[in-house]
Amino acid sequence: MQEGLASLEREESRCSSSARASYIPRERGNSNSGSARASRSPIDITINPTDNNNSAKMEQTETEGHNMKESLGFYRDTWAEVNLNAIENNVVNLKKHLPDEVNIMAIVKANGYGHGAEDVAKTALEAGAGSLGVAILDEALELRDKGINAPLLVMGYVKPEYAALAAERDITLTVFQKEWVEKAASCLKDRTGQLKCHIKVDTGMGRLGIRTQEEGKALINSLEKYDNFYIEGIYTHFATADETDSEYFQQQHRRFEEMLSFLEKESGSEIPVKHCGNSATALRFADRCFNMVRFGISMYGLSPSEEITPILPFKLEEAFSLHSSITHVKQLPEGEGISYGATYKTKKDEIVGTIPIGYADGWIRKNSPGEVLVNGERLPLIGRICMDQMMVSLKAPVETGTKVTLIGHQGHEYIPVSEVAARLETINYEIPCMITSRVPRVIMKDAEVKRVIKV
Repeated sequence: MQEGLASLEREESRCSSSARASYIPRERGNSNSGSARASRSPIDITINPTDNNNSAKMEQTETEGHNMKESLGFYRDTWAEVNLNAIENNVVNLKKHLPDEVNIMAIVKANGYGHGAEDVAKTALEAGAGSLGVAILDEALELRDKGINAPLLVMGYVKPEYAALAAERDITLTVFQKEWVEKAASCLKDRTGQLKCHIKVDTGMGRLGIRTQEEGKALINSLEKYDNFYIEGIYTHFATADETDSEYFQQQHRRFEEMLSFLEKESGSEIPVKHCGNSATALRFADRCFNMVRFGISMYGLSPSEEITPILPFKLEEAFSLHSSITHVKQLPEGEGISYGATYKTKKDEIVGTIPIGYADGWIRKNSPGEVLVNGERLPLIGRICMDQMMVSLKAPVETGTKVTLIGHQGHEYIPVSEVAARLETINYEIPCMITSRVPRVIMKDAEVKRVIKV
């Protein structure tokens, strides 16, 4: 069904029929479970009509006469799902929202914000994005190695020694230091072809970029001194576009316009690609984005901030969900301690379930107290979260293997990424990024498993 499973299935064929292949557990106790599925394959994909994002529910079923279960390529009972249809819809909707002349750069840094850069990049390009952006050269090279040939910008600092490598792989670099250009030129002098560059302007972020006209003039003169550089673009980044108070945004925008005008006049030619818009800017100020926007957090269905969520121009579709299963159920009398430090004591006879996910998976201790979904109900986590496991207080006994949803839909209930972020007193950006590579990503498209990856 996906790459890497052939050897796993051969290994399974040598095992006894009692050996347990990897599967994604079903939601127990759902009256719709198992209906009309006798003729389906061992991994059965069904859609729960109550899911607002129409995410797929994967259930393990047994085919008559066969004991071996089809494997998804991992053995643990914890996984994340990435819905590529949500990515696609968010890109399509932004494209409709933007003026025709404004292109989309899909930002896939940090392995696509924890979703999986390769699949997100390909989906975004198919949906209408024209280019890709990453943070570091390594990420760009990995995409090239995957056969992705779209225009590709590295937005972070890259050592000048690697300029030739970037040029060779047709990777565009961000430039903002005259000294960098001089060093890079010496590395490029014996090579044919040009290194594409985007000039970064610091208009008030205080991070990377030129700040003064003197810096800009020196940079432009240095770049134009050599034939090895092509000034393809110029950009800045807004610090407060996700706030309703737009005063600082307006100040940064003015500074960018002034620097752009100065540099184009100094150069005597127009810089082709101009971009200042992140997700918040693209969604709120579509007519002030020049000719390209950088679509990052909201491509994954997450709002740039809670503050501007009510005024977004269209509904974003979250692509990321996180699931596990119950591995053990026990009934404990009143006064029993739960987890390290026995910080939680049972208040009465209590049914406790164990869930195989912990802080080594990125589900940090601060998530308890918090809630998860079991059989479509919100239930509280109890005790401290361990490295690999945590505990939940159950209303009634459930079967081992019952599905647990930590982020996403289950039945009529929903735990969005923003709820987890609020619990952790952080921003939604962090949540999918912090889920570690121990948690396999099940890549979904059109309600089917496309493949399973570790990011």
